[in-house]
Amino acid sequence: MSEDPRLETRRLARASLDRDDPTGWFENLYSAAAEGAAVVPWDRGTANPLLTEWFEASEPDGTGKTAIVVGAGTGWDAELVADRGYQTTAFDISPTAVETALRNHPGSKAHYVVADLLDQPAEWRHAFDLVVEIYTVQALPISLQPTAVPKVGELVGPGGTLVVIASARTEGQPDAEVEGPPWPLTRATIESFASAPDLRLIEINESPSPSDPTATRWRAEFLRD
Repeated sequence: MSEDPRLETRRLARASLDRDDPTGWFENLYSAAAEGAAVVPWDRGTANPLLTEWFEASEPDGTGKTAIVVGAGTGWDAELVADRGYQTTAFDISPTAVETALRNHPGSKAHYVVADLLDQPAEWRHAFDLVVEIYTVQALPISLQPTAVPKVGELVGPGGTLVVIASARTEGQPDAEVEGPPWPLTRATIESFASAPDLRLIEINESPSPSDPTATRWRAEFLRD
């Protein structure tokens, strides 16, 4: 295993991209991690701190409401959402990620399923009171992000909330200079989650990464009218 898990992640992603399969590397990474041959860089064994902070500040009551966690990985964010009372669906394109989440969280109140953000079930359209998207869009090549962003927005139901957390790209950095994954998001890309006429940007913050003070993270909140 590489000393720097980011290098192994990029190697797997590059091999997948070279096969014209921009999402296949997720399963390859989670499978390698399950075998002890790789590390999932974003899996730190706890919910994302920026999501935890959002819940503490907003204090939403999930009783009787539905939520969906995009690209749920090994489930830590989904568990936080479910613990707040939401009937929670958590999906990932990687079957191994879903298997790992179920193993990590026996008896979970969340419902874990294998699904593709870019080809999601029709019944999910405008179906959820809370949508949580953390690091999924940025794990897709820049050329795919304009397709993925509205797919996230489609999940938000009437009166529902979307929370987006992502790495922030250095201001003015050209696409060609971004060596991913991840492919961090510009402010314009974050704002584009509100491209649907009835999905409004409520708040956007940029703050130091909890794990790397030299990098910054976006946290944005949107509301569907």
